[in-house]
Amino acid sequence: MEAVASLSALDYVQKLCSELRNSADLLKSEMFTVTEKVHQNLEHNRELEHENAALKEKLALSAVSGLMSSVVEINGVKTLTATFEGVEVKEMRTTLDDLKNRLKSAVIVLASVVGDKVFLISGVTKDLTAKVKAGDLVNLVAKQIDGKGGGRPDMAQGGGTNVANLPKAMESVALWLEERLA
Repeated sequence: MEAVASLSALDYVQKLCSELRNSADLLKSEMFTVTEKVHQNLEHNRELEHENAALKEKLALSAVSGLMSSVVEINGVKTLTATFEGVEVKEMRTTLDDLKNRLKSAVIVLASVVGDKVFLISGVTKDLTAKVKAGDLVNLVAKQIDGKGGGRPDMAQGGGTNVANLPKAMESVALWLEERLA
């Protein structure tokens, strides 16, 4: 507990009033409605965050159409590797699921660079999991970018920090699959 008396108390109250006045000015409100204005701003921020997440997901899904032209066949198996910039893991998961649904039978590896980190996600349709495990595939790439990963035979996630090695690591997927699918 802190007690303030006499002129110190007056100085303390003046400082509080000054801070409140400054906050009210920043919020473009009256001093006695600062709390209400802060609540409004917080709610508005939450709405914007939800809207931003929805737009990111729509953008990721629209990218799927463009990715379909990048599908190659390796020993009769549809294969897709793609790298994004700034796409979060949640959006990559949605994209992966959509690609698996569209391709019906495929092996997919997606990577996204966000700042100085790489996020990876790998998907293998159920009909191919006897030949290729998503966890093995994501680990192949993750080890080359100073990271690790893991997951189920049909879906795995990982990541790493060596962004410079990502292109080479993604290229290694095709060679690895050629050996596994021979």
